[in-house]
This record gives sequence, structure tokens and C-alpha cells, in this order.
Amino acid sequence: MRKKVREIGWATRGACRTSDPDLFFPLTPSVEHEARAKAVCAGCAVLKECRAYALRAGEPEGIWGGLTVEERRGMRFPAGWRRPAAS
Repeated sequence: MRKKVREIGWATRGACRTSDPDLFFPLTPSVEHEARAKAVCAGCAVLKECRAYALRAGEPEGIWGGLTVEERRGMRFPAGWRRPAAS
């Protein structure tokens, strides 16, 4: 657990820390929610760290580093990417 805490220590400096978590993890996502969350991320001092963490960890939900789940998936697995065949 200590490693996890150190790894995301940057989150205490995130612009989102004072925002309602529902903005970044809405029960029913919408274009408006996404735009509002991304606006908070746009001015964040730790945007790069947040985005890198979300990509590395494969965060399956929410807006992280100004990216949606689909946007993060597209960065991790670009079009045309194929999973290596099992040996």
C-alpha cells in the first residue's frame, strides 16, 4: 500500500481535489460532464502525472488527466493494435 500512496502523492496537488468526485466519475456520463471535468483538468499543475498514472494503471473509469476511458484506451491500444497471440 505504501508504494501506491507514494505513486499518487501528486494527487494532493490536483485541481480536482476540491471538486465533486461525481464530476469525474458520473453515474450517467454526458458530454456536459465530460467538458466540465476536462476544463478542471486543463488548468491542473499535475495533469501530466495524472495522465501517466491513468495510462500506466489502466484506470477503467472516469476522467483522469483530462482523458475519458475511451481516449485513454485509444492511447494505450492504437488503431490497428493487436494483442499478441498466446504461446
